[in-house]
Amino acid sequence: MLQAIKTRLSSASQNNGKDTKLSAGQIKTDILSGLTVALALVPEAVAFAFVAHVHPLVGLYAAFIVGLITAVFGGRPGMISGATGALAVVMVDLVTRHGVEYLFATVVLMGLLQLFAGVMRWGKFIRMVPHPVMLGFVNGLAIVIFLAQLGQFKVKTPEGGTAWMSGEPLYLMLGFTAVTMALIYVVPRITKFIPAPLAAVGIVSLIVIGFDLDLPRVGDLASIEGGLPAFHIPMVPLTLETFEVILPYSLILAAIGLIESLLTLNVVADMTETKGGASRECLAQGMANTVTGFFGGMGGCAMIGQSVINVKSGGRTRLSGISAALFLLSFILFASSLIEQIPLAALVGVMFMVVIGTFAWRSLTIMRRIPRKDALLIVLVTIVTVFTDLAIAVVIGVILAALFYAWNAATRMHAVSGIDVSGAKIYSLDGPLFFGSTESFLAQFTPKEDPERVVIDFMNSRVVDHSGLQAIESLAKRYDELGKRLQLRHLSRDCKALLGRAGQLVEERDDEDPVYGVASDYDLRIGQVGTGH
Repeated sequence: MLQAIKTRLSSASQNNGKDTKLSAGQIKTDILSGLTVALALVPEAVAFAFVAHVHPLVGLYAAFIVGLITAVFGGRPGMISGATGALAVVMVDLVTRHGVEYLFATVVLMGLLQLFAGVMRWGKFIRMVPHPVMLGFVNGLAIVIFLAQLGQFKVKTPEGGTAWMSGEPLYLMLGFTAVTMALIYVVPRITKFIPAPLAAVGIVSLIVIGFDLDLPRVGDLASIEGGLPAFHIPMVPLTLETFEVILPYSLILAAIGLIESLLTLNVVADMTETKGGASRECLAQGMANTVTGFFGGMGGCAMIGQSVINVKSGGRTRLSGISAALFLLSFILFASSLIEQIPLAALVGVMFMVVIGTFAWRSLTIMRRIPRKDALLIVLVTIVTVFTDLAIAVVIGVILAALFYAWNAATRMHAVSGIDVSGAKIYSLDGPLFFGSTESFLAQFTPKEDPERVVIDFMNSRVVDHSGLQAIESLAKRYDELGKRLQLRHLSRDCKALLGRAGQLVEERDDEDPVYGVASDYDLRIGQVGTGH
């Protein structure tokens, strides 16, 4: 493992040819950035463990193992992974129904599914996510991060429940949260020697501890003291029934984890103006979760909030993520009593600044200038992300974007007609011919009124799928029944090969015919469909 880490660090500057070199100054920046991220990871991991109804150490171990493995092997230096709320809300049902051992088994299977996705190179399909969906994703996650911090403004009641703070405790909490945010804004204008979030957390912690102010601390959430994570085979029956229980949860968790990780990869790549390896990230996430399940962790994925903290603090190479994971482990082993004294107000202030930095504010200003369907996608994906989960939001967004595109492409199909010197009528098509535009395509022609010879020119059109080929066959049959001669011009060889009866009508113009494939089954001849075979 140490040799692998060394190899990855040495090659970090060569990834995609654009990553930051591991200079002495960058090493210092990455280590300090990792420390900042580790401090922010503690309350997040503990909170998500509570959401999933597991011990806080289960969340902390996941943050350490997933964070370390993805930092070393992941597709994007600078990204941070760990236990996340998007996964925790799915896990809670499994844990309450079957227990934590089933969760560990589920995380192992989740990792294996993600490894399979990486081997199959399915990560490339993240390119299918349109930009409006990306904007909705970051806006939704920013709101989710903000709402998650509001829980720190609640206190336990004597009855065992929680209630909002009031009076002096509330004013102190709000005041030091604001002070932390102000320091994060001001410190970079004074010095860049230390990351602003780390400086802000340190200053606020010294003030609160020095004056012994009555503010909630990390230790009020739970103790983070523990030992090294130990190898542990999930104690579940190795039966088909167990597999049937964990498979649905594993599929959902694997999908959510990969979607959030790959979208976060795109966000970080955009912030750093570099590229990332999507399939490589799938492999790293799968490896991390498989290992985590065998070491008593709840699994995880990329965390956009902590990734933004890292990037904003100057973390650019794999060392930043590795440092964050190792610092987190050192907190658990050696510095739990010190870390537990950090006021939650400081960490809430850091996360509020993350919200401000994550939310795509420009999406609000462009709403009136972009097409209404794109504006609708941004708003819809944001809302669904907040009220359901990320995977559902992205799937809905991609489906709607595809439907919007299909409708727009279908309405673009039209034809310009005219009579040439020989008396033949020429139809010059414009627009793609596919399942959505076949009706518009057929509506362009008037077989009964047309002359004895008709030519359809596809130079500015493309036959996209089987439905388009079938529409050509149907039109050819209508002209043939009227005893009129139809010719098809500028069709690709693939189109001619797939056409049945109408294939004989294609003009051979090898020097002019376009070359493109058709999304259809090459073993199926449309002529068979048209003749009833």
